[in-house]
Amino acid sequence: MTLCEGDFPNGEDDESGEARRAEDGAGGKHEVGRTCKARNADGAGGKHEVGRTGEGRQACEEDERKKKTVRDEKEKLITSTVVYQGPLFRVLHDKLIEPGGKKSERDIIRHNGSVVILAVDNCGDKKDPWVVMERQYRHAATQFLWELPAGKLDAGEDPLAGAQRELEEETGYRAKKWRPLIEYYGSPGFLGETMKVYLAEGLLAGDAHPEDDEQIEIRLVKLSEIIEMIEKGGIKDGKTLCSCLLYSRQIGNKGK
Repeated sequence: MTLCEGDFPNGEDDESGEARRAEDGAGGKHEVGRTCKARNADGAGGKHEVGRTGEGRQACEEDERKKKTVRDEKEKLITSTVVYQGPLFRVLHDKLIEPGGKKSERDIIRHNGSVVILAVDNCGDKKDPWVVMERQYRHAATQFLWELPAGKLDAGEDPLAGAQRELEEETGYRAKKWRPLIEYYGSPGFLGETMKVYLAEGLLAGDAHPEDDEQIEIRLVKLSEIIEMIEKGGIKDGKTLCSCLLYSRQIGNKGK
């Protein structure tokens, strides 16, 4: 059955913004042309000058050069030891030198990556489409969660092919139109997994074929209702929060 056919905001860095807003002593006057604290610092005396272009500016520019150098550097991996190998991921203990020269030891989870599918039926209301949602029990969270369809990629698998496979396996739906929505790291402090989100439109209903350990309840939910659930704390799954809020903003849906 065919359902339908379907860089960051401009602004100042923290240093610049804080400095421009700082008031100059009891007089409350703002300085002109400040770009960092170092530009207007006047030695031990602590005096500020308007439009200073001397040592302070040079210090600021040198600091920026050092930061850029660190950003351009690569880490140097010294050793990497597998401490756990499972069917879904492996855990590594890495010793490395980070950009900037700091020695470090990190426990990292390595994963093939995952795909997330925001499957929508928007033939009725373009700004408030139906969204394919799943409800399933998550042991790690010890509760049932509302989520978008998602799954891990096999080693070397094309992400789009993986997204198409996961959508049909878990929900029975196929889609005529696909496009990337966003890619992000869910918890980059220790997890190397990226999540690639695809928007799927032009849905075709079919039979689901979930894995033996998956017990999934499938629902079609209005996007506005999902946004309302998010605002009330009813959705706690990160991929669903990220994907639905971004898509809602793109199409101009403000919820109920």
